Amino acid sequence: MAEDRLDVIIFGATGFTGKYTVYEAVKVLDNLRWGIAGRNHDKLKAVLEEMGTKSKKDLSHIPIFLADVNDEASLLEMAKRCRVLVNTAGPYRFYGEKVVNACIEAGTHHVDVSGEPQYMENMQLKYNERARQRGVYVVSACGFDSIPADLGIVFVEKNFDGVVNSVETFLQSGVEDGSAGGGAALNFGTWESAVYGLAHADELRGIRQKLFPERLPKFYPILKHRPLIFRSSEVNKVCLPFPGSDRSVVMRSQRYLYEHEKKRPVQMHAYVAFPSWIAAIAVALFATIFGLLSKFKFGRDLLLKYPGFFSGGMVARDGPSESRMERSFFKMTMKAVGWPKSEKLGECTDQYTDPPSKTLMVKVSGPNPGYGATCVALLSTAVTILRESSKMPSTGGVFPPGAAFAKTSLISELEKHEHGMKFEILANK
Repeated sequence: MAEDRLDVIIFGATGFTGKYTVYEAVKVLDNLRWGIAGRNHDKLKAVLEEMGTKSKKDLSHIPIFLADVNDEASLLEMAKRCRVLVNTAGPYRFYGEKVVNACIEAGTHHVDVSGEPQYMENMQLKYNERARQRGVYVVSACGFDSIPADLGIVFVEKNFDGVVNSVETFLQSGVEDGSAGGGAALNFGTWESAVYGLAHADELRGIRQKLFPERLPKFYPILKHRPLIFRSSEVNKVCLPFPGSDRSVVMRSQRYLYEHEKKRPVQMHAYVAFPSWIAAIAVALFATIFGLLSKFKFGRDLLLKYPGFFSGGMVARDGPSESRMERSFFKMTMKAVGWPKSEKLGECTDQYTDPPSKTLMVKVSGPNPGYGATCVALLSTAVTILRESSKMPSTGGVFPPGAAFAKTSLISELEKHEHGMKFEILANK
């Protein structure tokens, strides 16, 4: 790549996630050359002023680039100006593909925080081979909550000292003072992505049939689903199935590692934890209404017009307050079950005859999951590509983060930063 390129450009910097990515870039991209991009020069300049004041740094020297998702020439010109493009402009199902295409054409790596399985898997289907030929890495799901899940399993396998059969994840989030209130927790853009993602969930089957024409073999014992609502002894909370993209992201990583490195794939189920039965049932009711409404245009219009009402006050068009973000946290507890090293089989396709006898409990945690830890994780993936591409698979391609960064020091990079993530072992039996 040309030496006059910047290391990183943050695209979509005037959006809610984008501007906090700019804030975290002051520390995470220290000693790197970076810039920002978007449609409006005045708004981009205002973001640098606002985030400069917040970080107590003069950001007036940061380069500004104009690019619009509806102007493919501008996207290509932007992509040619950097080595890694950090894309915060969602929903990605509407705006992501043109940016990915521009990056591959320009020979520029691309990372984003999509939680939209249809977009991510469609990009892998359409662009993986071309990205590989161009030596470009395209990695989605580089924020909360897929980084804790996917890299958490990487951490589990590095510390298991044996063969992992299955992992269950239990996600908890809240605010430090324990209050139930505190205002909105999510930005409208995240809500919008969820509405359209669920509305078009039936697209996934067709995409996956083309992307993965051959099914993975079954490995025993098969990890069973928990009840729809249950109390988990692992976290002593009431849990529901987690509706996000964690499992789809993790299983893409596990498939890649099985097919290319002959590693037995880890089975995985994801759950979200609540403090009481009442809270869990209320969320389940909201989720049911959300799911029904998202299937129809009239319902989607209502969800997008009144996000606060249909989310129980958890979503606002102007995003959560600074106070709410500063007090928020997440914990993802992971229970891994498998066999000790002494019982390892010869081939990854071999089946065990004895039940799993080893357990490892791990926790991944951090502050401000939506707009602190997410932004740090996104930028850390960019830094890792710049510094450790030789440890990444193949010469490029479209990857989930676990497959892309399994052999890199991304976990250590995440642990370095104030708003990063901590990976720790809770119990090893």
